[in-house]
Amino acid sequence: MAGQLTPQSLAAEPVLTGGNQAIIWIIVVVALAALALAGVLVREVLAADEGTDTMKKIAAAVQEGANAYLARQFRTLGIFAVAAFFLLMLLPADTISQRIGRSIFFLVGAVFSAVTGYIGMRLAVRSNVRVAAAARAATPESGEPPKDLTEVSHHAMKIAFRTGGVVGMFTVGLGLLGASCVVLIYKADAPKVLEGFGFGAALLAMFMRVGGGIFTKAADVGADLVGKVEQGIPEDDPRNAATIADNVGDNVGDCAGMAADLFESYAVTLVAALILGKVTFGNAGLVFPLIIPAIGVLTAMAGIFAVAPRRSDRSGMTAINRGFFISAIISLAGVAIAVFAYLPSSYSDLKGVGTDITGHSGDPRVLALVAVAIGIVLAALIQQLTGYFTETSRRPVRDIGKTSLTGPATVVLSGISLGLESAVYSAVLIALAVYGAFLLGGTSIFLALFAVALAGTGLLTTVGVIVAMDTFGPVSDNAQGIAEMSGDVHGEGAQVLTDLDAVGNTTKAITKGIAIATAVLAATALFGSFKEATDTAVSKAHPAASDSRWLSLDISQPNNLVGLLLGAAVVFLFSGLAINAVSRSAGAVVYEVRRQFRTRPGIMDGTELPEYGRVVDICTKDALRELATPGLLAVLAPIAVGFSLGVGSLASYLAGAIGAGTLMAVFLANSGGAWDNAKKLVEDGHHGGKGSDAHAATVIGDTVGDPFKDTAGPAINPLLKVMNLVALLIAPAVVKFSYGVDANLAVRIPVAAFALLVIIGAVYVSKRRGIAMDDQGEDGDQSHADHGSTVAA
Repeated sequence: MAGQLTPQSLAAEPVLTGGNQAIIWIIVVVALAALALAGVLVREVLAADEGTDTMKKIAAAVQEGANAYLARQFRTLGIFAVAAFFLLMLLPADTISQRIGRSIFFLVGAVFSAVTGYIGMRLAVRSNVRVAAAARAATPESGEPPKDLTEVSHHAMKIAFRTGGVVGMFTVGLGLLGASCVVLIYKADAPKVLEGFGFGAALLAMFMRVGGGIFTKAADVGADLVGKVEQGIPEDDPRNAATIADNVGDNVGDCAGMAADLFESYAVTLVAALILGKVTFGNAGLVFPLIIPAIGVLTAMAGIFAVAPRRSDRSGMTAINRGFFISAIISLAGVAIAVFAYLPSSYSDLKGVGTDITGHSGDPRVLALVAVAIGIVLAALIQQLTGYFTETSRRPVRDIGKTSLTGPATVVLSGISLGLESAVYSAVLIALAVYGAFLLGGTSIFLALFAVALAGTGLLTTVGVIVAMDTFGPVSDNAQGIAEMSGDVHGEGAQVLTDLDAVGNTTKAITKGIAIATAVLAATALFGSFKEATDTAVSKAHPAASDSRWLSLDISQPNNLVGLLLGAAVVFLFSGLAINAVSRSAGAVVYEVRRQFRTRPGIMDGTELPEYGRVVDICTKDALRELATPGLLAVLAPIAVGFSLGVGSLASYLAGAIGAGTLMAVFLANSGGAWDNAKKLVEDGHHGGKGSDAHAATVIGDTVGDPFKDTAGPAINPLLKVMNLVALLIAPAVVKFSYGVDANLAVRIPVAAFALLVIIGAVYVSKRRGIAMDDQGEDGDQSHADHGSTVAA
């Protein structure tokens, strides 16, 4: 049957010849070179001036809070990691070596994801004060010579972007190093072991993304609502007790969380490409998917250094776009050379593939090159589309700014409509990319799915620059916060930081758009890996007394339609839980900041300092407490669906989640980014400027958008991949107990029931926490006293 591959249909060819091993060792060297370059960039960033003593003290407080939060978060996540390590040992595999390797590299993937996030946060909290100090040079003290404003702006931007370059190099370096080591060590068994590596990276990234997102947006929303709206003080005024927590949150959420997120996108896309590559391209399929991102590592180096602002640039975004497109163009040229140098001109010349692939007509070089090009072009189009909907100079954001003249309701409505509309265009672009890759496969579904995976690796060639763009945003935001809290940067220097922050809002929205595109391509490719795992499991099962209804992917079957609906529903539930968690924690922050203003009048006249640590503690405890429910939902929902409704319903579940998740993630990210920049637009003097009713309206829009763009939206990206990887890991067990002589309801139903009960219990406990209603608490068990105990703990 075309497109149906089994172990029996694969040719018994040696894996990783001497030439292939040499290529992978070269790729390992490239990965290590990326880490070495990261070290060079670290020294360059840390060599910059740190500014005044006041700025250094504020930066130290942010550093202390960020380090404390991540340390506690990693201790919490360590429990999940150890439990998952032993559970993976229980899942079926062909050999004990595969089981052990899968569990070990699960931990490796989790550690690499954590290291990427930690390094991103660690450098960002040291870079932000240096960016603020660089901007301060625009307004020198009395007696100092004046500085050229353009040069000052360019220097500050360079520090911020090079900081992001470090995180980008760690992302591509560790991702490529981990996947290459798996292939070198396990060779033919690499696909099974890679499942563990990808799962570890995705699971930890999801926890870091959700936890960091709850922390940062609880502090941000609470600070804005009390400080800017109620008290009428600036955003990062030191009199606001939530300001330190807000700056800490930018680092643990946007730096650590997003860095881990993009690392797992990189790792999981490679995992999917290598699994399908072995099936379709044979031995070459374990090498070629590594060559493409290795080229991307080299071009990312060029792209990072290409982001050098010029006097002719319209804004900082112009320089960033230039670096991105230079990287993309060089990547495409490099991949073209690699394709024709490494791959044969006929499928029959590929070693170690099934007969249905070797008999396929066409040129594998053309398929590979066009597929990779689709991914690179998709990244460029998503970058431009997202920029259009979120840049302050474009019409959509300016239109939202105009609606501020009629109040917060119209600001919220216009932002929601923008997000909904932009999600459609992004989904169409992603769908066209997937469909284009599908057409390349001809009659073979596995070749089509491998083409989708290659498109994902093509998108990965730009990841180094994309990560740098993402980290640039929170570093610029924090620099502005430190400048305002210290009072040492004003005038033109303050405007430099405001402009960089606006560019950073756009770059963050762009990276979220590209991240979800990567997630869809990776999830689609993993869907193919799921099919391959299912086919292999079916070929091993004895067909006697079987019921094929559990295997069919026919959407007309009611059980499969139910699976589709459940997959879409989980995305909505996951998003709702994340946003509600921010609402609860932000409520506690609001009441704590109000309490301090009320009980300590010296705060407002500057005679005493707020208790910043109490707000940091609220955000830390609430963020860690809220981690469990979304995590359990992501891991256990596929188990409940698969064991209760069958493998066909599980496949439909994944399809529903991918479809709903794509639209939801883009909607949340773009609407939030547009609201944030509309606020910046008004703060720059449009429609009445700071302190006006229009400003208050855009602040409300921004606070609504904060959990959209920085908590729920980006967390959907790892959610999709975690669920796909869980489905991939359990597929053999689902087939075994629902098909053939081993079919056993006595096993399936208890497993499904246990998973469902745990989900229901977690959601119930989460909802029982309630939302603080007033300082005393209107309801006994849902009072602010709950949050008060958290603060005092």
